[in-house]
Amino acid sequence: MALKLFGTDGIRGRYGSYPLDESTLYAIGLALAGHISKTRRPSVLIGMDTRESGEAIVQLLAAGLREGGSEREFAGVVPTPAIAHATRQGDHSLGVVVSASHNPFEDNGVKIFGPFGYKLDEETEAKIEKRIGDALGNGVSPAREELGEDSEIALDYVRHLVRAAELPPAARNLRFVVDCANGAAAGIAPIIFEALGADVNFISCDPNGRNINQDCGALHLDRLSTEVVASGADFGAALDGDGDRCLFVDERGEPLDGDNVLLAAATALKARGLLHDNLVVATVMSNLGLEMALQKEGIRLKRTAVGDKHVMHEMLCSGSTLGGEQSGHTIFSDFSTTGDGLLTLLVVLRILGEERVPCSEVRKRLRVFPQKLISLRVRERVPLDQLPEIRQAIAERELELAGRGRVIIRYSGTEPLVRVMVEAERFEDVMRHCTDIANLFQKHLGE
Repeated sequence: MALKLFGTDGIRGRYGSYPLDESTLYAIGLALAGHISKTRRPSVLIGMDTRESGEAIVQLLAAGLREGGSEREFAGVVPTPAIAHATRQGDHSLGVVVSASHNPFEDNGVKIFGPFGYKLDEETEAKIEKRIGDALGNGVSPAREELGEDSEIALDYVRHLVRAAELPPAARNLRFVVDCANGAAAGIAPIIFEALGADVNFISCDPNGRNINQDCGALHLDRLSTEVVASGADFGAALDGDGDRCLFVDERGEPLDGDNVLLAAATALKARGLLHDNLVVATVMSNLGLEMALQKEGIRLKRTAVGDKHVMHEMLCSGSTLGGEQSGHTIFSDFSTTGDGLLTLLVVLRILGEERVPCSEVRKRLRVFPQKLISLRVRERVPLDQLPEIRQAIAERELELAGRGRVIIRYSGTEPLVRVMVEAERFEDVMRHCTDIANLFQKHLGE
C-alpha cells in the first residue's frame, strides 16, 4: 500500500482520524521498530507536548514498537529539542515527539529524529511510509502500552541549556516575560531560569490539555506585548507548543521575528569568531532585508526550502553554525540539531546583556521589506512547469523587480494550498504582483 504521510514536519492530523487513527498509529510503531530492527540497540525515546490526546497516541505507538521488538522509553512532557538532544547522545536509535507544534489542541502529530538527533531525510521517510503501508495492508490489531516516565531526560536537557547559557552578569539584571504557550516548555522553563538567577515573569504556563497555543505563544503575541509594556519589562519571549521556536517583543511591545534573531545572532557570533565561513542559512521565506543587512556585515545568506530540517541539512553540508526560519526556528549547531526556543531565548538574553542596548535597538537593525503572502486552496498541486501562463507572469514580475524584490511560490506540504509571496521595496508593487499571481492560480487551479 503506497502512502504519503510525512509533511513539512512529520505526520499531522486530528487524533481519531487518519493518519492519527488507532490502526495507523499502531502501524507507525510497527514500522519504526522494523526500520531499526538491525541496529545495535533498537530503542526509541518518546516525548510529547501537553495536548490531551498525547498520552493515547504514545500508548499506541509504544504498543506497535513492542510488537515489532523495539525497546521503548518515555520522557513525558518535554520540548521537542529535549528529545533531539537525548537522541543525539547515542542511547536510542530514534526519537519520537508527539506534537503538532503551534497548531490548536485538536491537532496532534508524530515527529521523528534519527540516531544522531537530526530529523529524517525524505528517502528515509519514504521507506518508513512503505513499512506503514505494508503493515496496514496486512491488517493490524491496535493495542496500547503504558510507559513509565523517565524524568532524567528533562533534567539532562535542563543541565545542557544551563551549561550552554554563559550569561554575562548584565544579563541577570534584565527583566523579561516568557510566554510558554501552555505547552511542553511550561514545566522546564521556570527551572532553567531559576537556576540562572534570572528575573522572569511567566505567562501561559498552566497547561490543561486543551489550552496549548490558545491565544498565546509564538503565533499570538498580543498578550505578551501587553504584559511586557504593563510590567515595564526589558523584553518578552514567546515559545510555541512544543518549544522548538521562539519569537520576541521589545520593551515597547513591538515584535521581532526569526529574521531579527538571525541578524542579531550572526553579528554576535561573527564578533566572537564563532560564525563559520561567515555564513547563515535561512529559508526562501526570510525577508530580503535580512539578506541585505547581513551583506553589510560581510555575512553571506544561503536559502533553502521551508522547514527547519532543510535548514539543518544545508548547515551540515556547508558547516554553518547558524541557521533558521522567519517563523522563529533558530538552530545553533554547536549546541543543537534542531530549532530550540529556550536556547534561542538564552542567546538573545546573552546578546542584550553583552551589548547593553534596548531590545528595540536590536529590532531596528533590520529594515523589513514589505511582504505579502496569499494562501489559496487548490484542486491539486500542479508543477509550475506545467502552468505556462503562471510561469510567464512570475518571470515578468521577477524581471521587473530585478534585485529589488522576490516572488516565491510554494505548495503546502500538509494542506491543498498554494502560497504566493511577493516582497519588494514598495508596498504597492507587492500588493499588485501578489494579487495578480494569486488570481492566476485561482483561474487555473482554484476550487
